[in-house]
Amino acid sequence: MKNFLFAFLFFALGALFVSEANAQTVGGSLKTAIKGKTVRGYVVLSIPKGLHVNSYRPKSEYAIPTRMNVSAVGAKAFGVTYPPGKMRTFSFSKTPISVYEGRAVFGFKLTVPKTYRRRYVTVKAKVRYQACTDEVCYAPKTKVVNLRARVR
Repeated sequence: MKNFLFAFLFFALGALFVSEANAQTVGGSLKTAIKGKTVRGYVVLSIPKGLHVNSYRPKSEYAIPTRMNVSAVGAKAFGVTYPPGKMRTFSFSKTPISVYEGRAVFGFKLTVPKTYRRRYVTVKAKVRYQACTDEVCYAPKTKVVNLRARVR
């Protein structure tokens, strides 16, 4: 019985940590695209209270930076911009680390060529990040969001 209880607690705590690491959500917005013009789109990473994510430039050689890639079939998605991070000091590091907390909004640009024939364009955004608490960092994760915009 003691072994069963230990195993149950071990797996329950493990599931809690995994669910915390996966708690971030990714969404975004993309306005109507006009052929031959460039529009801006946004991707939002929502970070639950008690967690932070290393910024694009965490200022620590050991912290894994957040990265976003965007792509679109038949159109050009480019120019990713990152928000500034907040400098925080943690028990595991003597020097401050740049992190995102709460919400991080990333920008990008999309150009649809004049010859584009479809009524809609889809941008695929991949956000790779490492979530951490004040004591421990989880394995890096990649979340994908597809943003669809009407083309005129």
